[in-house]
This record gives sequence, structure tokens and C-alpha cells, in this order.
Amino acid sequence: MVTERLKKQIRFILEIDKLKNIYRMTKIHDGTRRENDAEHSWHIALMAFLLSEYARDPGIDILKVMKMCIVHDLVEIDAGDTFCYDAQANLDKQEREQKAADRIFGMLPEDQGMELRALWEEFDAMETPEAKYAAAMDRLQPVLMNFLNKGGTWKEHNISKEQVVNRNRRIEDGAPALWELASQLIDEAVEKGLLRDDGKM
Repeated sequence: MVTERLKKQIRFILEIDKLKNIYRMTKIHDGTRRENDAEHSWHIALMAFLLSEYARDPGIDILKVMKMCIVHDLVEIDAGDTFCYDAQANLDKQEREQKAADRIFGMLPEDQGMELRALWEEFDAMETPEAKYAAAMDRLQPVLMNFLNKGGTWKEHNISKEQVVNRNRRIEDGAPALWELASQLIDEAVEKGLLRDDGKM
């Protein structure tokens, strides 16, 4: 017998398949195309597992972090991807994403909907050790991609070193050693002409 609970779960599973059609500004490592949200979420979840030894807090719950990584962009099915360096688009981002969270997490049985929504909200708040580490993965991955794909989004949108540092210094909150790595890559990107340097730092 197919229960109402199972029907809701399957509807949700089919709905989140749409994440594969939400394309981010960031291009994959070889620069041939933009990555989609599903790919990004999988990538940072795996990074979180593989790089957990660098977490600021050695006692974090890695399974919880991985769950955050795979649910953090589900709201973009409705809200769309908001380019992190687009100040105008970020003005109503919170409102768009809250509305999306109501609908998308509301599709699930109440207990699961509440669990996923809580994970999404915790990630967004970036206050717990798990959320800080998950956010570090979310920020480190585009730095790696833009460095590897010859500046990618940075060059395309004429982004400055100052913007990249201001956006990504939160990596240090969750994983100090990985912020050292990111900082080195950012400096090297400037040297290679992949990233604009206005000399404001």
C-alpha cells in the first residue's frame, strides 16, 4: 500500500530534480560550462567529508554538515541562483528564499520538512560550528573553480580581489587552514591577471 507519507516523499524527490536545471555563475574547472546547483551541492558535500580534518572544531558532526550542503540550495528551485557579487539581486534574496522554503520544505511530511528547513536555516545563519564549516565549503569551491578555469566568473564580471576576500574570509571561521589556501590562490590569481586588484587591501 502506498501511503500518503510516501506519496509526499516521492513528490518532493521529483520536485528537487529541478535543481539540476538551476545554473550557477560559477563554471566547472575546465571552464566549458556553468555548473548546476545539484552538482555544486554534491561537490561541497563530498569536500566537507574529505576535508573534515581541517575544520576549526574537531568535534563537528560531519553527517549534519553534509546534510546542510545537500539541502542549502534547494530553495533556488523557486528563488533562482543569486550571484554573490550582485548587490542589487541580493536585496530581496532573503524574501525570495523564505517564500521558496515555505513551499518546497512544505511538500514533505511535517517531520522531514521541519528537519530539512532547520538544516537550511542553520546553514544560512552560519552560527554553529557545523554551519560555519559547511559555509566554508560553499565558499572554497568557487574559489577553486575560478582559479582553475582561468578566472571564470571573476574575469567575466570584472570582480576585484577586495570583493573576493570580503566574500570568502568567512572560510576562516570554519576552517582556518583552508582560508590560508584560498588566500594563496587569490593572491596567485591576481599575479596571473585572473583577478583585478584595486590596491585597496
